[in-house]
Amino acid sequence: MPPPGWRPPFPTPPVPPPPPPAGHVPVPVPVETGEPRGILWAFVPFLTFGLGTPFSFLYAAVRRGSWNMGAASIGYGAATAGVLAMMQVGDPLLGFIAGIMMLMLWISGTVHAFAVRPSLFPRSGPRSHVNQHALRVAKYRRTLREEARALAAEDPALAHELRIGRPDLPRTYDDGGLVDVNHASPQALATLPGMTPELVDKIVRRRDEQGGFISAEEMSVDVDLPPGLLPQLAEYAVFLP
Repeated sequence: MPPPGWRPPFPTPPVPPPPPPAGHVPVPVPVETGEPRGILWAFVPFLTFGLGTPFSFLYAAVRRGSWNMGAASIGYGAATAGVLAMMQVGDPLLGFIAGIMMLMLWISGTVHAFAVRPSLFPRSGPRSHVNQHALRVAKYRRTLREEARALAAEDPALAHELRIGRPDLPRTYDDGGLVDVNHASPQALATLPGMTPELVDKIVRRRDEQGGFISAEEMSVDVDLPPGLLPQLAEYAVFLP
């Protein structure tokens, strides 16, 4: 035990975090980055002092095929036309009433437009961003599998060195989730789509007795795989000599 007050001559360096496992794809937290939609449309009644309100709602009715927006457009249009007709009479009282009505139409049209804007111009939520990210990751993983499978066909020795299809061994090369049926452990074989303990036992016993497989088709025949399982296996299985 060191004496009281003793300190090391040099500070202990921080321990770096362990590297991510092979095949790990970081998944960023989706953030809503879309700009609010329909802001300019909602400002049309305000910027035009209510005169553009009928045309604004007519555009919304055509865009969404909404009868309610069409009725609102007709109502605002009729009210605006009536107010303008009252202003043309020349009567000061009617002109004052028309001014009050125009102000009310201006305010009500602007408030109405901002109230219905979210339903007319919905923006994509975080869930759609998650789905888009998941789709990009899936396509990227498929590309990795295609590249790794092509490398294994061209240079099997290098594929063995990179441990392609060996998720049961430590490695740094990302093959997109391939499993080498001829060399992987039973635990790794069990991760293939549709694999059951019985099928894994058949595959291990077959390759121990007669050697490895050369293709998914041969494995399907020799092991008697269920119908429809071959396309799923072919996507993730690789057969290195």
